[in-house]
Formats: sequence, structure tokens, C-alpha cells
Amino acid sequence: MSQDIGTWAPAIIREPVLLLLGKPCTVKLLDQLQITDGTCLKYAVSKVLGLGIVLGGCIVKLPQIYKIVKSRSAIGISLLAYIQETIANIITLAYNLREGNPFTTYGETLFIGIQNYLITIMLYMFSGRNFQAFVMAGVLLGFTFALFDSTWVSQSLLEKLQGATVAMILSSRASQIYNIWKNKRTGQLSAFTVFNYFFGTAARLYTTIMEVDDNLMLACFLLSTIANGILAFQMIWYWNADKTTKYKLASKKKQL
Repeated sequence: MSQDIGTWAPAIIREPVLLLLGKPCTVKLLDQLQITDGTCLKYAVSKVLGLGIVLGGCIVKLPQIYKIVKSRSAIGISLLAYIQETIANIITLAYNLREGNPFTTYGETLFIGIQNYLITIMLYMFSGRNFQAFVMAGVLLGFTFALFDSTWVSQSLLEKLQGATVAMILSSRASQIYNIWKNKRTGQLSAFTVFNYFFGTAARLYTTIMEVDDNLMLACFLLSTIANGILAFQMIWYWNADKTTKYKLASKKKQL
């Protein structure tokens, strides 16, 4: 015989759980403590992971922004990669919003997109191209508003654009991977950002399988995880390369 809803959990706990999991799983997992219910348990894990990824997305690029501003340099960071990634962020955000997918399955895209937008503009500015920065800022904003308006971009076209983000993501990562390989160093690329991206996209595979019946989104996250894994490997491989370069430069200055 089931317990009455809310018989033991205070509202301050139950209301957020109800909002996150919905009524059926809240009753089973929280009210009735049926933690062996496989379906609800998997769903709860997916929701918690998704919420964690969204919260992580709020700060994932802040270390990268800090490194760029502090050094006033964009060495080791591919501008092309950031332009492509920002465009892919905008498309993915518009696609998920218009599809009505749960915010916990894509919410980090909003926050990462904002941070990518700022980084893209900074990459232009710190390379002395202020006018191009102004133009790019306007183009990206205009593109965003167009995608969110169904009178400008139809749902069928948006689906095609979402499919194209797979190529964009691979291209942006390939550009960054090549940049690191060519320079044999990671430069101003943030390790925190790279590793968070890798673990975040890996976790997104699980949440997408559990909550979103969309093979297109699943393919995007699968390929992103592979590409981010390569970047994470490069971060480890070239970990001491920048320190070695700085040491050599310092030695040359002393000799002079």
C-alpha cells in the first residue's frame, strides 16, 4: 500500500525534486523510498547529471576568458574553431528550444554559447582587428534572432542546420587539434575548459539516450566526445611544453 504524497519530505526538499523528476518518480524515489526502481533511478541520474552539466556550463569557459584577458594574447587558440563552435551553439540552442526538449538536456549550450561569443570577439580584438570584432558581434546576434524566429527559418531548415553542426563541431575541433599539433604546445588554451568539455559531452551521451529520442543529437554528442577526448589527450601530452618554451626564452634573455 503506497504512502500519501509528501508524508515525510519537507517542501523545501520535495518541491525542487518534483520539479526536476516529475510526480511519478518523485513519489517512488522520495515519498516511498523505492530506490530499487530501475526506470526512475536511471531517470533521476540523468536529470542530476544534466543539471550538473548545465551548472558547469555556466563557468566552463571562464578560466579561458581569464587566461586571454590576463595575457592579452590568443596564442594557441584557433579563431576559426571558436567561430564554428559559436555558430553550432546558436543552432543547437534554437533547435532544442523549438523542439521543446527539457532544458536539462541542452541548457549548458546557452551559457557556453554566451562565453564562446565573448571569446570570439576577444580573439579579434587582441589580434588588433577591432572593426572585424564589431562586425562579427553583429552578424552572430543577427543569426541568433533569425534562428529563433520560425518566420525567418523554418523547422525543416533548422533540422538541416542542426545536422550540419556535426560537421561544424568536427571542423572546429580539428582546427584546434591541428593548431596544437603544429605549435607543439597548448598556448593559452585552458586545461579546465578542455577536460570539462570532454567529461560534459561524455555525460551528455547518457542524458540524451535517457531523455531525448533524437539520433541527430546523439550523433552530435558522440562525435563531440571523441574530438574532445583527442583535445584532452593533447593537453596531457603537451602539458610541459609551454613551461619549456618559457624557460628557453628566459635563458636566451639572460645570455643577452
